[in-house]
Amino acid sequence: MFKCSQMFSDNMVLQRDKVIAVWGTGDDGELISAVIGDHKAECVIKNGKWRCFLPPMQAEDGLTLIVSNGKNSVRFTDVAIGEVWLLGGQSNMELELQNSKDGAEYLSKLDQGVPIRYYYMPKVASAEEAEAQGEHTAWTKAGSDSSRNWSAVGFHFANKLSKELGVVVGLIGCNWGGSSASCWVDRSVLETDRRLYPYILEYDQSIADKSLEQQRAEYDEYVEYDTDWFIRSQEIMSKEPDITWQELEKRLGKNKWPGPKNSFNPFRPANMYENMLMRACPYTIKGFLYYQGESDDHKPESYYTLLTALISKWREKWGDDTLPFIMVQLPMFQYAGEEDKKHWCKIRSAQMKAFRTVKNTGIAVILDCGEFNEIHPKDKLPVGERLCLQAEKLFYGMDDVEAFGPMFKNCVFHGVTAEVNFDYCFDFKSNGKITGFELAGEDGVFHEASAILGGGQALVTCKQVTKPTAVRYQWTNYAEVTVFGSNGLPMAPFSTVDEV
Repeated sequence: MFKCSQMFSDNMVLQRDKVIAVWGTGDDGELISAVIGDHKAECVIKNGKWRCFLPPMQAEDGLTLIVSNGKNSVRFTDVAIGEVWLLGGQSNMELELQNSKDGAEYLSKLDQGVPIRYYYMPKVASAEEAEAQGEHTAWTKAGSDSSRNWSAVGFHFANKLSKELGVVVGLIGCNWGGSSASCWVDRSVLETDRRLYPYILEYDQSIADKSLEQQRAEYDEYVEYDTDWFIRSQEIMSKEPDITWQELEKRLGKNKWPGPKNSFNPFRPANMYENMLMRACPYTIKGFLYYQGESDDHKPESYYTLLTALISKWREKWGDDTLPFIMVQLPMFQYAGEEDKKHWCKIRSAQMKAFRTVKNTGIAVILDCGEFNEIHPKDKLPVGERLCLQAEKLFYGMDDVEAFGPMFKNCVFHGVTAEVNFDYCFDFKSNGKITGFELAGEDGVFHEASAILGGGQALVTCKQVTKPTAVRYQWTNYAEVTVFGSNGLPMAPFSTVDEV
């Protein structure tokens, strides 16, 4: 039966200045036409699928797209041509506008005239569920009710970008809280690299010799346990907001999230790639915004490999290895009473390394946006706006935009002093005392160090280290951030020896 992809609906945004893919399913041999304004594209259905390509168009709105097989037509109204970005990642990208800092205020001021639109990809555990839920999805325009469950990060990004470009911005929210990057790549990516193979090995071992019925029962038992645990934990946290995670588990028993690794768990490897991301592909987009890494902190040494493989795979599936990919570097975070394992440092280092080594990437440094004992900081305004600064400078040709704070360039050791030089920095700002610098000698033991900042460099010394061989800055899961560039953006963390 002739159908268009679930990605197409009234109020959608199509990417300007690019060839636009329109696709769907139907009976072999039928001729499909897609018409918008004065533009028309045609294709023939083969193997039950069709894909037409409309020519590049300039920004405009109030258009109608008509797709037909000659017998039946589908009409999409109030279509805009503008900028389209896909939002990937986990809970901090997913965190809804209604639950963010000042979210109610932003929502109260929204009306249908705000040039932002949103597509919410259904969160599903199977292809059957994806097909069923996809029938009820659609693009929505900004509004005090319709925007409540939009990504707060995405909203603030689009709000700034739409104003400065003067075009409609469309967002595709394709993310899921708690998801590992291994959920967002196909199985072959994980199988063919020994550094990533543990993700698949753990899954395969967990379902070995278990029937689907056993796996279903196992997962259902977990869901019942997890639901009860969540309800009880919310009751306790409402009365004791400062309670530690360790104390919660002491009272309620172990939190078993994300549950057994099996065929019914949506957090299994490749599921979100197969049943969410690929339903958005090949919708024509400007690029990707990605905020993730928290759920891979147990395998930080392989995160650079996983992240760069994800970038490559996404670009491959969209057929464009130059597609912009802007990531959010993880902020400061640590649970109360938790040991500082310095694993978030390694995730941040992997993200920075990806920015430095993979072409057409950007990185929003938000080191100062974390909250102690809160893995979901509620103030998403600086996150969205820093992503926007990256997009403007790197991908919209706004050379005058200051998108970076101080970023490590190189280090030279002179006697007792480490001379650290920075890119994107002419001067510094500090919130009082300068903290976060450490030096190590040949023994590899790091000690707290002092720093004198100025002229785009830091002179770092330490009484305990008379012959430094290594220097690092904010190599910790959580600490106060005190050093910024003159533009107010934080200095990015770094280490000369502990890079991933």
